[in-house]
Amino acid sequence: MYKNLTLVSLLGALTIILGAFGAHTLKDKLTIDAMQSFETAIRYQMYHVIMLFVINLYEGFSSSFKKKITYLFLLGVLFFSGSIYLIQLFKIPAKLIWFLTPLGGLLFIVGWLFLGYEFYQKKAEK
Repeated sequence: MYKNLTLVSLLGALTIILGAFGAHTLKDKLTIDAMQSFETAIRYQMYHVIMLFVINLYEGFSSSFKKKITYLFLLGVLFFSGSIYLIQLFKIPAKLIWFLTPLGGLLFIVGWLFLGYEFYQKKAEK
């Protein structure tokens, strides 16, 4: 559990660093659409950082379940937010990595569905 929480803490710090970088450095360098895309990446990353804290602190989940959700959400952040960062910060053409963003979104969806199913199972056990 503490390994996951340490990793999530670092991801949270990175989210704040990237958000500040975007707000103070990129606002004059990116178009409005590009800045909105960058902000979406930051927002989705932070949503999942917060959720990973909740999941990893919740004592009702097994450590194997926590590990599964943590990997799904971390990979989701890597592919979804990471691909947007690559496109906006490093000007990598979107057509080269277009598949990464929806793959990251799919990993987020799968993680949320697993989470919902886990709660459904817990309700069925009672």
